[in-house]
Amino acid sequence: MTAITASPRPSIMGERYIREREIIQILPISRATWWAGVKSRKFPAGIKLSPRVTVWRASDIEALMVALTAE
Repeated sequence: MTAITASPRPSIMGERYIREREIIQILPISRATWWAGVKSRKFPAGIKLSPRVTVWRASDIEALMVALTAE
């Protein structure tokens, strides 16, 4: 019998992306504070989909929330 092991790579369909308006609803900060944190690298960098659309990995936002609550 062979053992089934989990793949070390994440699934292609496993990651969710969220936009700024969702992040602002999750975190109690303003839009300006969010962008200032991204610029200063306190918050994760986004992924540009087009010149006017930026998304963030949900896992990065979850990790940020854990880090902020640990402070």
